[in-house]
Formats: sequence, C-alpha cells, structure tokens
Amino acid sequence: MNEQHPVSQWLTQHGQSVDRLNQVFGAISSRAYDFADLYLQDQVLESFALEDGRVADAGYSHDQGAGIRVNSGEQVGFAYTDDLSDSALRDAIRAAGGIAGSGQTATANLKRQPVPSLYRADSPADMERAARVELLQQLDRYTRELDPRVAEVSLSMVVLHERICVLDSLGNLAMDVRPLVRFGVSVIVVEGDKRERGQAGGGGRIALSQLAEGERCHAWAREAVRVACVNLDAVAAPAGSYPVVLGAGWPGILLHEAVGHGLEGDFNRKGTSNFSGRIGERVAAPGVTVVDDATLPDRRGSLSVDDEGVAGQRTVLIEDGILVGYLQDRLNARLMGTQSTGNGRRESYSAMTMPRMTNTFMEAGEHDPGDIIGSVKDGIYAANFGGGQVDITSGNFVFSTTEAYRIRNGKIAEPIKGSTLIGDGPEVMGRISMIGNDLALDDGVGTCGKEGQSVPVGVGQPTLKIDQLVVGGGDA
Repeated sequence: MNEQHPVSQWLTQHGQSVDRLNQVFGAISSRAYDFADLYLQDQVLESFALEDGRVADAGYSHDQGAGIRVNSGEQVGFAYTDDLSDSALRDAIRAAGGIAGSGQTATANLKRQPVPSLYRADSPADMERAARVELLQQLDRYTRELDPRVAEVSLSMVVLHERICVLDSLGNLAMDVRPLVRFGVSVIVVEGDKRERGQAGGGGRIALSQLAEGERCHAWAREAVRVACVNLDAVAAPAGSYPVVLGAGWPGILLHEAVGHGLEGDFNRKGTSNFSGRIGERVAAPGVTVVDDATLPDRRGSLSVDDEGVAGQRTVLIEDGILVGYLQDRLNARLMGTQSTGNGRRESYSAMTMPRMTNTFMEAGEHDPGDIIGSVKDGIYAANFGGGQVDITSGNFVFSTTEAYRIRNGKIAEPIKGSTLIGDGPEVMGRISMIGNDLALDDGVGTCGKEGQSVPVGVGQPTLKIDQLVVGGGDA
C-alpha cells in the first residue's frame, strides 16, 4: 500500500495503519458470522453564510471515528466509536459481534481495491477564509445590482473534505478521498405589496476555487433573481387534471422521490415497494430508461467506492419501460441472492449502511423540447420544483412547483404559482408520451434523506410530457 496516500497519512497521525487495523479486525475472524466490515471516516466541514452583506454564520467541525458491522443472516450487529485506538476498536468489534450472534465463519486476507479517479484527492478548501468572505460580499453586491426590486440576499458556501477507509471479512481494502462544495443564493424581491423568493445554486466534487471561476456563481445569482421576478407576475394555478410538461434537469427530483426510492433493495426485499417482485415487467412507458450512475466525474452524487468499499457503478434500473434491476448494498444483495451495485451508503461512521441512490436520471429521448410544448393545447409547464412527499409503498406523491406556467395552444403563457402535482409514481411513468433530447443533470445541490440519514445525490431528466396529471391549484 502506498503510505503517501492521504488516508494512510491520516491513519498514521492517529497511531494507526492498515496493517494494525487488519490485525485488530482479524480478531473477529475467529467468530461465526456471514460478513463483517470496518469503516473509518475523517470529515472536515466548513461553512459561511452571508445575510445582507454581513457574515451571519461561520462554522467549522472536524469529526472522525469508526463503525463496525457484523452480519449473521438478517441479524446485524453494529457499534461505533470516535476513538481510533486498538482497545476502543476491539471493544466495538466485541459489541457488534455479540449483537449479531452466530452464522458462518469467514477470514480476512486483505487485498487493495483499485479506485478510479472520479474527482480530486486533495482538500477542496483551496481559498483562504478571507477570500471566501470577499467572494460572497462581491456576489451580494452583484445580485443587488441585477434588479432594483431585490430587497434581501442570502448567500451560503459549504466545503466538505472526507477521507474513508473500509476493510471487510472478504479481504477487501478500499480508500477514498471525497471533496464536496456547495454554493447557494436566495433572494427576496419586492414590488408594492408583493414579495417573492427565488433560489439557485450548485456545486460538486470540485475545488472551492472552481466555483469562483468564470460566471458560475454569477449565473446562479441571475437565476435566483429571474425566478423571483417571474413569480411577482404569477397568477393562481388552476386545479384539475391536465397534460403536464416537466422541464429538464432539477425536475428529475420527482423521478428520484416517486420512483427511485421504490427501486432500493431494502424496500424490495421486504416487499414494501410498489416495484417489489416485478423484475421483467413493464413499469413505465416505452422509451423510458432510468439509470443510477455513480461514475460521473466531479458530480455531487458520484462515488469512486461506496461506503462498503464496492466500486461505484452505472446501474440500469428501468430499460425501455421494463424493470431490470434494483439498487443494492451488500446485506440486501446477499439476502436477495444477487450482487451489490455499489449503492451502500451511510451519513457517517456512526450510522448504518443502506441502499441509496447516487446520480439518478432518465435518459434522453428523441423529441425536440419545443415540439413537446407545441403538442399541448391546454396544460402546465413545470420548470422547477420545491419540496414534496412520497409514500414508498403506494407510490403516491405530492410535489410543489417553484416555477410553472400555463401552456395555451402549444405556447408557454402566463406564470402560475401555488401549484402542486399529485399522482402515483409508477402510474405516471406509464403516462409519459414524449421524451426530450435535452437530458440535463441538476447543478449539484441535491441532498437525499432516508431513515434520518442525509447523503449528497444528483438528479436529472430531459423534458417530459405526461399526458394527464392531477394539478392542485393555489392562491396568487
């Protein structure tokens, strides 16, 4: 193993090495179990928030520790510690092994897993703190100059530097260094007695300085102001059943929530998903192909290896409308008689691994977006989304729009606000009649929650036409 690897350097700083960890971890190999792994994590988080030109908040945290998991059948023993000493790790191993009980016996003989270079290996915090504040203050001034109606500006910048190391009872060793940055801008515009908010932002597994390059931050500021000003002129959304066109990019969050979660292995193993037991069946309209891809360079949801040390992969879930696979971690894959798809994820060393999405999107089709809009006589164009709720078992969802318009006679007409889209995920997938050739991924702001754990994700889709969808109206 290369002792100059950043993860090796971190372990050395704490009196540890892979060889020593293997010796400690090897103590569990005399026990009976199906599978065990040791996950170590070091994470530095820095954040700045600017409110009306002044620093409103500055945060710094440094967290590290180890999680030990032992599987025996469906029984899982888990323990964690923020102490990386040999004695603390042994105590955690004994605790996890005691919870799991007995199963089959396995032994470890470590072999290093190759890790692809999907993103930078050094810290993304390559700007001095003073320079970060100066950048935010410059952006505050720039944003206010975009429109005289801008009354409030909020800016945020988050930088995360994470190092992980995974050893398992199959003899695998994997290490990864994960950078992550995120920028956000929120504005309030005022005209008379009307107040509207607009938000935008982005990021990815890149250096902080890359956010400051060119027009990236300026473009997000312009977008936030544009959306807010559009909603100043918006009228109340209609209520009823309409053809709905979804915009490209971030509207893929509906696909992520209403369909993606239902394709995760744990829900399907337990039979609680609308997609359980339906491999090989048609679950969407012809032409619909849904992919989860952890291998996209620099993307927010990308992973060189997942949190179980399995290489990130491109996994086709729905192909031409047919369900062909689920997202799997090691535990659920073993219990379902299949292989991990590299989707074992956890929020931190103190949390349990479960199957989670990475970058999930629908592939492009053949239709021009203008032709899709032109095919609708009276309908809704949902350009962007806010929050939503989904029931995994039934597939029922409710999503609110943050930017939407009426479509009249094949043209985008007046902006509307207060609209919600209501439907059933699998049913809606069957009502997709046109798929655009303009696939776009979001700008890098997605965070997914599941069972109290949050992880960074990416979403995306091309422009889509759904023939009929229930639209809930709102007050202007």
